[in-house]
Amino acid sequence: MNAWEKAFNEGLRPTERLTVSEWSNKYRRLSVKSSSESGKFRTSRTPYIEEPMDCLSAHDDTERVVMMFASQTGKTESLNCALGYFIDHAPAPALIVNSTIEMSKRLSKQRLDPMIEETPVLKAKIAPPRSRDSSNTMMAKDFPNGFFILTGSNSATGLRSTPCKYVLMDEVDSFVTDVDGEGDPVELAVKRATTFPKRKILLTSTPTLKDFSRIEAEYLKSDQRIYKIPCPICGEYQQLEWKQLRFDKDNLKETKYQCIACNGLFDERHKTKMLRQGKWEAQSEGDGITKGYRLNGLYSPLGWLSWEQMAREFLSAKKDVPLLKTFVNTRLSETWDDSFESALNAEGLLKRCEEYNEGSCPDGVLFITQGVDCQKDRLEISTWGWGANEESWLIEHFAINGDPYQSQVWKELDFFINRDYEHVNGQTIKPVITAIDSGGMHTSEVYQYARERQASGVIAIKGQSIRNKPAIGKPSLVDINIKGRSLKKGSLLYPVGVDTIKYTLMGRLNSNKEDSDAYIHFHATTGEEYFKQITSEKLQQKTNRSGFQHSVWVKKPYVRNEALDCWVYSYAAMVLYISKLKIYNREKLWKYLKQKLINKGNVQQRNNATMLDNRNNQNYVNSW
Repeated sequence: MNAWEKAFNEGLRPTERLTVSEWSNKYRRLSVKSSSESGKFRTSRTPYIEEPMDCLSAHDDTERVVMMFASQTGKTESLNCALGYFIDHAPAPALIVNSTIEMSKRLSKQRLDPMIEETPVLKAKIAPPRSRDSSNTMMAKDFPNGFFILTGSNSATGLRSTPCKYVLMDEVDSFVTDVDGEGDPVELAVKRATTFPKRKILLTSTPTLKDFSRIEAEYLKSDQRIYKIPCPICGEYQQLEWKQLRFDKDNLKETKYQCIACNGLFDERHKTKMLRQGKWEAQSEGDGITKGYRLNGLYSPLGWLSWEQMAREFLSAKKDVPLLKTFVNTRLSETWDDSFESALNAEGLLKRCEEYNEGSCPDGVLFITQGVDCQKDRLEISTWGWGANEESWLIEHFAINGDPYQSQVWKELDFFINRDYEHVNGQTIKPVITAIDSGGMHTSEVYQYARERQASGVIAIKGQSIRNKPAIGKPSLVDINIKGRSLKKGSLLYPVGVDTIKYTLMGRLNSNKEDSDAYIHFHATTGEEYFKQITSEKLQQKTNRSGFQHSVWVKKPYVRNEALDCWVYSYAAMVLYISKLKIYNREKLWKYLKQKLINKGNVQQRNNATMLDNRNNQNYVNSW
């Protein structure tokens, strides 16, 4: 049989009627590169994903599927299975959107390429990536009667490109709020499918802030389904909820769940059977076209995320607001109620001042960093000390008056970036990193200063008021102007996620000393003006042109905010310093820094002893 006859016969063969879950169980294989459980795909491992996956089947009438899932529960694999099903079983143009172009590249390389390689029916329809066929690239792949494109929420070009029948969006809560001034990326992506009948829209994510979470908003528009499983003791069907988990911090291995009906306690070994007997129940009528599914980490199958691990993570996070927020979002699949800003005021913070001297490092400080803000007539500098679990101490905040266009101001700054700060243990420590804001009127001066003092830990930074930006990102090389001469790529510039840091700091500022391992300390002479400045901004709800609500930091009128900016920059410097150590286990990190400080103190003591011996010897000789 020649190729033409084979193709003709293949075209006459009736299409096998399969759901997404049936196709996945029959054809899909998991790669060792992308999964801890390689081999044949089995929805029986995570029975709760069958129904939302099957809503994406070609013959199902559901148009939109919303999965508000915790991490490590299989939501991204649901997206991958749906894409494989579309390629092989119901081909048509598809669009996959992630938070950024970079994340889409990572998805393509780490998840999609291994899936195609390990699944024969997909491999047969998509050309190898290294073939001469240009239809298979990292961001776009052709297959018979269709193609799929990957893009990021930050790319307006990718979102308004070719019309697509299938639109699959992953981690929508990390999407930018407005893409290149053209509106909400979710709405832009959905519009790509407007002209297609039987279109399918999938939105997945862990939630973020209450009232600002995209996935929560979509879930609330849906029929709001929850997964109920039977109690192994009394058989009562119920939703697994965090408040029913029972654990003792001294014996976490005995973590159990308490039934809401019979009050009986059962452990996790029953989970596999309970999950298989579970069922989704709608809690609302919804909009008629959207099915919404919500699932927390308690449902994660055996071997993935255990109840013991969740209890352990909670105990570690409960004293640190940012960590607790992450736990609530990623483990409990709940939005975080962000109401702390209303509780912060200068008068209340004055009571937190402690009896340690300005300019000195109290016990607990392991290293110090600085943040510098450039004003038109001065430099403002904050020096902060950092300890275990990011506990922090304000060492000093001051200003160097003078025109930053003149060299004298920068010469005075030299003293402070190289200053020896006295530690309560008797030794001295220097700032490890000084971060200087390059925004405003003195960009060239900052670039030149940082370039000449890289060895002293000075870096140029640029704040970015963009949601979900990391505290400090990868640096880029920028051009600088030195005495009228342009130097290409002459200085490193670090992007700083100021919104992210402000959120972290304000959360910690609202924590009690007893409840927070990352408590913030202020010296005895910290004035009311300083506290007014660090509380000068608050989160405010805004609505963009597409009608989508998002939160922004807004400065209170008639209040300066330089102290807050310097604090943010000092925090970014701390994050950068820790990242450069490349010690990813936090307990080992703090242990290393403590030992480093001790070793430094021992060296100083030995040097002081040597100097004293030399002085005594000299005196002995002179006495002759």
